[in-house]
Parts: sequence; C-alpha cells; structure tokens
Amino acid sequence: MNQVTVEWLRTIEAIKDVPAEQLQWMIDNSQHYIIPPGGFLFEPETAIWATHFIVTGRIRVYRLQNNEARELAIWPARSIAGYLPFSRGKVAAAFGEALEDVQIMSLPIEKSPELIRTHFELTQALVHMMTDRVREFTSFQQQNEKMMALGKLSAGLAHELNNPAAAIVRGAESLKKHLQLEPTTFREIMAIKATPEQVDMVSKLLFSILHGTEKPVLTLMQRSDKEDELLDWLDDHNVANSQEVAENMVEFGFTLENLEEFKQHIQEKDLSPVFNWINSNLVKERMVLDIEEASKRIATLVGSVKVFTHMDQGHDKELTDIHSGIRNTLVILQHRLRKGNVELVENFDNTLPQIKALIGEMNQVWTNLIDNALDAMEPNKKGVLEIQTSKDRHCVYVSIIDNGPGIPEEIRSRVFDPFFTTKGIGKGTGMGLDIVMQIVRQHNGNVKVISEPGRTEFKVSLPIQG
Repeated sequence: MNQVTVEWLRTIEAIKDVPAEQLQWMIDNSQHYIIPPGGFLFEPETAIWATHFIVTGRIRVYRLQNNEARELAIWPARSIAGYLPFSRGKVAAAFGEALEDVQIMSLPIEKSPELIRTHFELTQALVHMMTDRVREFTSFQQQNEKMMALGKLSAGLAHELNNPAAAIVRGAESLKKHLQLEPTTFREIMAIKATPEQVDMVSKLLFSILHGTEKPVLTLMQRSDKEDELLDWLDDHNVANSQEVAENMVEFGFTLENLEEFKQHIQEKDLSPVFNWINSNLVKERMVLDIEEASKRIATLVGSVKVFTHMDQGHDKELTDIHSGIRNTLVILQHRLRKGNVELVENFDNTLPQIKALIGEMNQVWTNLIDNALDAMEPNKKGVLEIQTSKDRHCVYVSIIDNGPGIPEEIRSRVFDPFFTTKGIGKGTGMGLDIVMQIVRQHNGNVKVISEPGRTEFKVSLPIQG
C-alpha cells in the first residue's frame, strides 16, 4: 500500500492550497485500505459514511436502469467522493465498483464537526468542491431524465404510429386489388342503354347520399334490422351480390326510400349492374376514407410531437395556453392510458389566460406527473386519471389526480427529494419529481401533493405574469 503524504495530497487540484498541518490532520484521522477488483466503495441505499480519496486505481460509477447498468463516470486516482461538509446526502444513489485494486483514504463522517470547527481552509476547499459537484451532477441527471422521458415517448410514439401506418398499407393493398376487379363491373355498366338524364340523376343521388348529412350511429341490432330491410328489397329485385351490397349501403346511410328513388330512374333489368356499380364505389370510398383517417392520425401525432418538444422555437419564455401542452402530452401517452385501462377525465377551465413559460420544460412537468400517476394505478390494472385546471387572480392551477393506492404519510414529505423513489431498482431514477419541482420553481411557481388511499393529487401553481 502506498503511503499518503501531504505532498501527494497537494497534487489534487481541489485541495492544493490547503495548509500542510490540515492535510496531515486528515491523513492521521483517515482509514487507509484497498478494495479488490469487483468490490464496492458504495452501493445504492447504503449510508454515506466518509469522505473518500482515491489514491490509486479506478472506480466505475453506474446506476441500474431497466435492469441494465448505465455508466455515469470513471473516477481515477486523485478523485474525491462520498461525504462533503454540509452535504444533505445520507445514502448513496449509485454503485461505485473497483475496476482494479483501488487504494482508498477515507475520513469518517464522525470527524466532520472537528474538521469544520478547526480546519477552515480544508473545509472551504471541500465545500467549494461540493457546489461544483452538485452543479455538474444535477445537469447530468436533468439530461438523463430528459433522455429517459424521450425514450418512453419514443416507444409510445412508435406504438401509436404503427397502427395507422399499417392501416394505410392494408388500405392501399385492398384498393389495388379492388381496382383489378373493376373490368367486370365496367362491362356490365357499358351494356346499359341509359339516357344522359338517367345517368345524371343516378350520379346525383349517389353523391348526395355519400356527402349528405352525418350518418346516424347505429346499435348492432339497429344495423342488423336495416341490413335485413335492404337485403329483402334487393333480393325482390334480383340484385346480385345482395348481401354485400346491403351491408355497404347501410354503412353509408342508404334507406329503402333511397333505393326506391334510384328505381325510378333505372330500368328493372339494369338494377343489378347499377347497384353493384354503386357498391363498388362505396367500397372504394370506404377504403379511401380509412386511408385518409389513418393519414390524419399520423399527421396529428407528428404535430403533437412537434409542439410537445417545441421544435423550431427559441428557448425563452413565451405566452402559451397550458391546455395545449397537456393535451399534446396526453396524445403521446395515449398508449399508456389504453394499456393501463385508464379512464381520462378532463375538467378544464377554458377561460384560463395564457401564461409566460418555457414550453418544452413545462411539457416535461406534465409528462412526469402523468407518467407517475399511470405508474401508481398500474397494479390495479385499471384506474381513473383526472386533470383539473383552474385560476384565481394571480395564478393558474393544474391538478393531476389518480385513484391509485396513495402515498404513505411517512414518505410524503420526501417525494420531491433528489433520488427518492418508491419504484423498484431500474424502474426509475428518483429524479422525476425533483426535476418537476425545479422547473416549476424556475417559473416562480410551486408544487404540492395531497394524498390518501384512493386519491393522490399533485397540484401545480404557476403565476399568470410569469
């Protein structure tokens, strides 16, 4: 084991100007030992018991996320870890694993009162290092939390985009096959000797039905009754393919009165080819509508993501309607609501004024709070997510409410603490609510939690004037 000297300690940038007698005091009051490869200097949820100086070797710092190790840093010789004066940290938040034989000098936390009372320069140097560490680590964790949120949103977006994209592919393939069957229908129509007036009337009737009033929503029983009515009429008039024709006509709101009106402008022998030509148009119309609906769904999702991430915009506070950010967040998290069998209740005050905010950051607040609420309800396999908005003269309020099991009273005061989490290892970083609090305070607002079994409310208040 190498002997630690004052000269060696002065090669550490953070404490190079500390008086020699104070460094010698630290050497004399520290424990000196070696951690073998694969051993741990610290592990999550273990007490922070000392200020550690890495003399030789390297420590790998990592956390578990989704049961995979996410490396945070490699600390070489001359690194300082563990407790620093006036730090509020009590337990470690990551793993510190030795990559080789690592020599450590540890000043026990019990020596801190004497350190602070009698060794001002050493205390000052370590406190200065603590502020730098907090600044760097907070920045890293905020970025890490954003990446985790982005990962969740990306997975949800891929899931949401898959269904309409697949519908477009299916619709295009079906339309192509249907068009290949057109020649038979075309020949039958061409054999009809109809006047221009008859053609105009049939065409006018067809498109007035297709683009007329909104089609009524039918129950399964009502739909079956109407299909039977049309089927009987079509069979009475010897219309081929009557079952399919009846089903498609009901889909587009055709009635017996419509069929009788067509009959007035078509010869009896031509009813079958004309109605099958109409059916062919209905099938194509249905396919085009399906493709159009799926395309709109994709456009809506892409638009929501663009607004959510606030692409193509600056990074200053802007006037915004908070409902827009909440709704876009819900669109992107829609798959989680469906997967969790969660009912969404929106109690929005649509008279809320716009507020000045960093739009991208506020969207991260809504994402973290809604995601936490969905996690809380997940064990029940169902739930109710309620979102309320309201205002007074000075603030707007947003409440995210779930009917999960609630937050126990003994931990309620700690939920906004950095790294505090009730989720299993790898399920969360414990930074989500801490970042929510930081962003809201950045907007001069506040967040509070009210919880009891069956109802947990996170209430965000934001000043109207920013």
